[in-house]
Amino acid sequence: MSGARRAGPLLRLEEVTAFYGAIQALKGVDLEVSEGEIVTLIGANGAGKSTLLMTICGNPRARTGRIAFDGHDITQLPTHAIMRRSVAVAPEGRRIFSRMTVRENLLMGAQAVGLDDFDAELRRVFALFPRLEERLYQRGGTLSGGEQQMLAIGRALMSRPRLLLLDEPSLGLAPLLVRQIFGAIRALNRDTGLTVLLVEQNAYQALRLAHRGYVLVNGAITMSGSGAELLARPEIHAAYLEGGSAAASSSPQGYPTTDAHG
Repeated sequence: MSGARRAGPLLRLEEVTAFYGAIQALKGVDLEVSEGEIVTLIGANGAGKSTLLMTICGNPRARTGRIAFDGHDITQLPTHAIMRRSVAVAPEGRRIFSRMTVRENLLMGAQAVGLDDFDAELRRVFALFPRLEERLYQRGGTLSGGEQQMLAIGRALMSRPRLLLLDEPSLGLAPLLVRQIFGAIRALNRDTGLTVLLVEQNAYQALRLAHRGYVLVNGAITMSGSGAELLARPEIHAAYLEGGSAAASSSPQGYPTTDAHG
């Protein structure tokens, strides 16, 4: 989160299109994320949510339109160059290095920025996810699903990003772990000012967490607004939130502390 803050959004997409072969996955997407915001992108399976995140990362490449980060055009940059601009991603399905230990996975995350502050970054990740410290020398593939998600997020954080891209962090997790992961995202944003773009099918939890949200349908943005505004829209409730409130916590904020087991 270092560097001078520029006027305008930290991330801006303008009329971005993307294709897989002959199939158009994104259709003129406009989206903004200001520094210090949590912005969520919700939509059904196949709407193009993950494609949008990966297009920001340069794979697939935007066919037309413009993607700017911190005022610089990154549309045609290779993925490794985008990541070196303080962007990190925790991809869908976790994709940790299953044969490596927790420590080795976190070490991989730190490679982009060097190892001078490795121990300090480890302490920050362990403060957020104490379970990872307990599993430090355990292979990633032997962790529970919740622990693997914590590791995927922790690995991304080791690069000290200004923008964290999260792709379906609640996928396949029990409700308690979903609340734990979302609570950790909230704490990161509140305590460090980390900017987050969150792709999520759990619209209820995502919109409660986010400052703003976008709805993606068949590759196009159809609606946007604050998290509270979108939660209040009857069409959002009908399409994405039926039964979602059942996942809410009984605690006042709906987010427990982050020491539950995965």
